[in-house]
Amino acid sequence: MRFLYTIVQILIFPCILPFLLLSTQREGNLKRLGFRLNLRPKQIGRKRFWLHAVTISEITASIPLIQALKRIYPDAEIFYSTLAEEDQEVAEELLADLVDDFIPFPLAHRFAISRSIKLIEPELFVSINSSVPLAILDVLQSKQIPAIAVNLQITSQQNKQYQRFAFIYRELFSLFDKLCVQSENDRQKLRELGVDSSKIHILGNLKFDSTPGDSSKQSRDISFTLPDHDQLLIASSTHEGEEEIILTCYKKLRTTFPGLYLILAPYSTERGATLHYLVKDMGLVANRRSQINVGGKDLLILDTLGELKGLYGMATVAYIGGSMVEAGGHNPIEAASAGIPLLFGPHMKNYFDISGELMQCGGAIMVRDQRDLLSNLEALLGNHEWLQKKGVAAKSYTLNKQGVVPQHLSIIKEML
Repeated sequence: MRFLYTIVQILIFPCILPFLLLSTQREGNLKRLGFRLNLRPKQIGRKRFWLHAVTISEITASIPLIQALKRIYPDAEIFYSTLAEEDQEVAEELLADLVDDFIPFPLAHRFAISRSIKLIEPELFVSINSSVPLAILDVLQSKQIPAIAVNLQITSQQNKQYQRFAFIYRELFSLFDKLCVQSENDRQKLRELGVDSSKIHILGNLKFDSTPGDSSKQSRDISFTLPDHDQLLIASSTHEGEEEIILTCYKKLRTTFPGLYLILAPYSTERGATLHYLVKDMGLVANRRSQINVGGKDLLILDTLGELKGLYGMATVAYIGGSMVEAGGHNPIEAASAGIPLLFGPHMKNYFDISGELMQCGGAIMVRDQRDLLSNLEALLGNHEWLQKKGVAAKSYTLNKQGVVPQHLSIIKEML
């Protein structure tokens, strides 16, 4: 299959090249072709690592790993790539003190990939999760440069796609030298796909080793102000269908807890304007973080990227979105590590193991519907001792799970 893939690329490339060069994105396309990168020549004796991430979550998950690599290999250079321009901007802000060069990810063509690799000269390619084209793994293997996928999680939606196109993804995963997955569930999905089990290592989620007090810019002071409040509810990574439930509960809660304030952080920041209209229709006054640096009278819509983690330390309780609707839920680790109790709906299948363990240890509560959410929030906000107890349980859970990064480093050392 790789042979056919290469032939197709060779045939198509001359046809798309004029469009790339004549496009309004010409400068960016040239960099993705491996030109005008202006990278420093590699110095003898200095290692180079190339890390690649696709999402904001992957960027934040990579922070403790990069910090550890810098400690173990202080002279090493870290090159970091992303796909979207906005993701690169976030990466540059969060990782400025840790990364030597930020580069656009090359076009999925052997020429562009080979040229970029020649300029970077990496000892190791590290994919945060696994969203990379087969072409880059093929070229890396041909040049005998090892590749590892870390923090690998396979959601139910991804697994359906992998199974549908098993002949492609089996080969893609097989081109990695090592696959570091988060859970036994992820390992089993790879095995069902036909991936060699000797390549798969269950190491956990890198975010367990990323604490609110790390030295990255991610934990900087919050650059906006909120109205005076006694308690703070954060609803994070929410989806359409959840916000109205949360806002309805919030309005009712404020009759009993007038000092309560809400930060609503939608999963898709583009929905900020839509939520602003929804809030207004429900008789509440909000500001959008993307528009102003001050929270609204009743709530703040956090429609920006990279600021949520620093807010958890200020919160009283958090609701994890994507769980009251069938979106699979979102990562609860950052909220739990801040030592606050968590609530989420019944649809946490993307984090089935973690959510189950958080409930078992007493750090989280699963709610079935709006009524259940309201009653549990009332109970938590009205009982300081119970609230504290559940927050301590959530924090203890994340502390007990730490040690993920050293396990990754052990494997990386073996590969070099």
